Amino acid sequence: MQRLTSSSKALAIRGQLIIHSAPSALRQHIDWAIQELLGATVQCHWTPQPLKAGTYKCRISWRDRQGVAAQLASSLRSWHYITFEVQEDTNTGGELFRCTPELGIHRAVTDLSGAVVVTEDQIENILRNNHDEDSIRAGVSLIIGSDWEYQLERFRGVNHQEISTLRAI
Repeated sequence: MQRLTSSSKALAIRGQLIIHSAPSALRQHIDWAIQELLGATVQCHWTPQPLKAGTYKCRISWRDRQGVAAQLASSLRSWHYITFEVQEDTNTGGELFRCTPELGIHRAVTDLSGAVVVTEDQIENILRNNHDEDSIRAGVSLIIGSDWEYQLERFRGVNHQEISTLRAI
């Protein structure tokens, strides 16, 4: 008896793009870039970003082929004024891309829970190139993307405040 398998493993990939802040003038261009990669059926629903006057935010989820998150991150990072994060999840882990205008882009491999995975090679490289505690801490912080997390956390908090306000009404 022949074993049944999925005809396409590529659709097992789940992803989410969160644009925390983008200037109003770039919204249409961002829409076009996203539609080119994910298809014409994807629509961004932009809402004002209260933390930065004149900017907007949106969130998109998808199921598609592996590598779409990297393509989206590469496309979006070319516009300097966008703050975003892209997460791609598979059955074995995934990738996380975070970008801010001040820091640029950070790429990390994640496990099934979404935590950043630090490899033995990365640790050995830090220990080989750094000899004091402060530089070792800075190296580990860079690998896990602490600076990006710090910058993005304030934007994530805005979303939670909006939900709390809606529940209170």
